[in-house]
Amino acid sequence: MSKKRVIIFDTTLRDGEQAPGFSMNTEEKIKMALQLEKLGVDVMEAGFPISSPGDFEAVQKVASVIKNAGVAGLCRANQKDISVGWDALKGAVRPRIHTFLATSDIHLQYKLKKSREEVLEIATSAVKFARNLCDDIEFSAEDATRSDLDFLCQIVEAVIAAGASTVNLPDTVGYTVPFEYEMIISTIMNKVPNIDKARISVHCHNDLGLASANSLAAIRAGATQVECTINGIGERAGNAAFEEVIMALNVRKDLFDVETNVNTREIYRASKLLTSITGVGVQPNKAVVGKNAFAHEAGIHQDGMLKNRMTYEIMTPESVGYPSNALVLGKHSGRHAFIKRLETLGFTLDAEQTETAFNKFKILADKKKEVFDEDLEMLVEQQLNETVKHFSVGTVTFASGNTGIPTATVELKNEQGEVIVDASIGDGPVDACLKAIERTTGIDGRLKSYKINALTAGKDAQGEVVLTVEFEKCGYDVTGRGSNTDVVVASAEAYVYAMNRYLSRKDHKKEMEDRGI
Repeated sequence: MSKKRVIIFDTTLRDGEQAPGFSMNTEEKIKMALQLEKLGVDVMEAGFPISSPGDFEAVQKVASVIKNAGVAGLCRANQKDISVGWDALKGAVRPRIHTFLATSDIHLQYKLKKSREEVLEIATSAVKFARNLCDDIEFSAEDATRSDLDFLCQIVEAVIAAGASTVNLPDTVGYTVPFEYEMIISTIMNKVPNIDKARISVHCHNDLGLASANSLAAIRAGATQVECTINGIGERAGNAAFEEVIMALNVRKDLFDVETNVNTREIYRASKLLTSITGVGVQPNKAVVGKNAFAHEAGIHQDGMLKNRMTYEIMTPESVGYPSNALVLGKHSGRHAFIKRLETLGFTLDAEQTETAFNKFKILADKKKEVFDEDLEMLVEQQLNETVKHFSVGTVTFASGNTGIPTATVELKNEQGEVIVDASIGDGPVDACLKAIERTTGIDGRLKSYKINALTAGKDAQGEVVLTVEFEKCGYDVTGRGSNTDVVVASAEAYVYAMNRYLSRKDHKKEMEDRGI
């Protein structure tokens, strides 16, 4: 027997984008839409076509580029909105007109100033008009969870008869709670005679922090479409978070026994793309995609994790495309996690060196909330006095601009005091400079992160470059730091500093191996 299929309707580009600070231009929407397609969403709502020329263009262009998912546009329940919406959507491989009208008495009385009978007529007329343009029609009963349940059943039956293939029952203001929402959906599933002719959808807001829980309760009651957004963005407190709903369905298959078309390994990438587009990050403790979602600091947790990840992880970082889990070192961390982290940083210590380093780490951890890899590097290197200047930076010259190929020449001095020089081209002056250093030393590196900070104010501010590099596919990252009023020179100093650290660590490891440690 095949599992029940739940359709995932993503509204990041419409409801999510409406929230203050999350606005996207057309190119950004296209970029996000392509990632949503890769993620495996069934339908993506690209915008509200009549709301502005820019939104119309965005919906039209998204509709033209997406080939493996449906594309929806939101329209109010009137012919003008629906006609404009169809003009934007008609180029889509799988277009969907999504029309809506409020059904709660508070909206009818104060916003629409219409009777239930009038609302019923408007809704059915709008669906019939849309159905003459498009095969796939969704109707949303705005503020469904505060609507009279008998009237809600009546309007669901009427719009299905008029041609709606999906009926959405949104918790527009985040008012309901899971057991109540489950009861609402169950009642509609059991009382509406033609319910088998349409799919029931849910769209939950997070005003009480229950959007994901309410969505899951609705699925239990028979809903087969969930509307959600990446990172839970949206009006006010946001929408049901895509990643939370999907991973709950995946982790608790024993309870839900449903399937989706989502490639969960693209979740983290979608989350990071959205934050890079909007400039708004997620809180560290955000479920599934937050910085701390797979981080463990408590010593007992870290010990369990190192023995078997399932002791404290109900899903793996890899299952959502997260780079790796992190054992966050702090005052609660134990010796086991500390040694493991040193190993991942490329340090090999004997028992006495390990004990000394661990004691120093505990003293440092009492002073800092979190001990970073760079702190550990400095701590161990100071103890071993191990960073040797294998190379030092001499002169750095470069040429760059928008009309030529960026080039850089770097002069280094090696341990023997010999001056060695080489040059390279690159994608920019920094890239050319780092490639020149690699050519000069014969050591390849892969830049993993690169940050510039202004140490002082003013046009002549000194810039500090902090970078991490993996050299010669060694399996661990090394941090480098450099400062100069010229950021290209600062980059060279940081890269050479990281390279010196790597070479010293490599030499120390060989020494330990020679001693049989």
